[in-house]
Amino acid sequence: MNLTLLRQPALWIAAAALCVCWVLPAHAVRIKDIATFSGVRDNQLIGYGLVVGLQGTGDKKDSVFTLSSMKNMMDRMGVGVDASKLKIKNVASVMVTARMPVSAKPGTRLDVTVSSVGDATSLMGGVLLQTALKGVDGKIYSLAQGALTVGGFSAGGRAANSSKNVATVGIIPGGGIVERAIPFEFNQQDNLTLNLRMGDFSTAQQIAERLNGAMGGQYARAVDANSVSMSVPPQYRNNLVPLMASVENLDISPDTAAKVVVDEKTGTVVLGRDVRISRAAVAHGNLQITVQESEQVSQPGPFSQGQTVVTPQTETDVREEQRHLMMVEGATLQELVDGLNAIGATPRDLISILRSLQASGSLHAALEVI
Repeated sequence: MNLTLLRQPALWIAAAALCVCWVLPAHAVRIKDIATFSGVRDNQLIGYGLVVGLQGTGDKKDSVFTLSSMKNMMDRMGVGVDASKLKIKNVASVMVTARMPVSAKPGTRLDVTVSSVGDATSLMGGVLLQTALKGVDGKIYSLAQGALTVGGFSAGGRAANSSKNVATVGIIPGGGIVERAIPFEFNQQDNLTLNLRMGDFSTAQQIAERLNGAMGGQYARAVDANSVSMSVPPQYRNNLVPLMASVENLDISPDTAAKVVVDEKTGTVVLGRDVRISRAAVAHGNLQITVQESEQVSQPGPFSQGQTVVTPQTETDVREEQRHLMMVEGATLQELVDGLNAIGATPRDLISILRSLQASGSLHAALEVI
């Protein structure tokens, strides 16, 4: 028996496994993590309501809209009251918001967020009365009601108070019930569009090629840097769920432009993996200027008929660190970080250094300040 023939299946299996390893891209991520299907999104709902049952932490007496809302509610219930006699310290006017998925059907439960719009100090222990939630078209899609869950507290007296987190915002898990579905025929689509969260032509083209390779035909094409259009194959017509489940789990290696993001408020600096710096010499030293003001009183001599005068005294002190030139160059992100750390600058000093490097043309990345 020829042993070579017996070893051939094993060789083919090893070669196939090696090919699979070559095909998988480095730093691969799923398409579902960087893109979304057009039309498959949440819809924002909003409504105005009242929270009752508060322990004296509701709106004050001069909250006109709360008084008007209470009177209107009592009138609808057949209780005639004088608005000037109402006590609203246990009631708060609130805005109620929720996010409704496009596939939500009547009876689906939604989480709702309740936020005070008056001068209430806390919503802890309150109960939201039935509130209609409307979409941008003005139609009612959900009704919300229930006891609030508040993740903070606020308490105090005349001289001091204590608080934790925000006590004027609460949530009601499952407090909204969908009453009207959004008119959207999901399975009747002949074309699907993938919208990238971060627009990039290379990534869009890579997604299109990956989809065509997986489906075995020219079904997808990159429309622009942010979207990829895909025709639905005949075998998936009127049954898009298996297709979308397969598409969103395909792996690609996204490509992005080199960027440096700087947050001057906190001194945070984030460098992208493709940021590079050409060879440059950098010297950075801190300059510290101290100004001290003092006043001296000049007293006249006895019987001199003089006047007491105040003379200001100003003292200045200037200190500047002496730093030597440092060579900075980064072919990789690690080399770049090591070079910048060698300068010994703080994150806030690093912002000035990066701006200077960009002005000199040595920083090969977009510098974005937020």
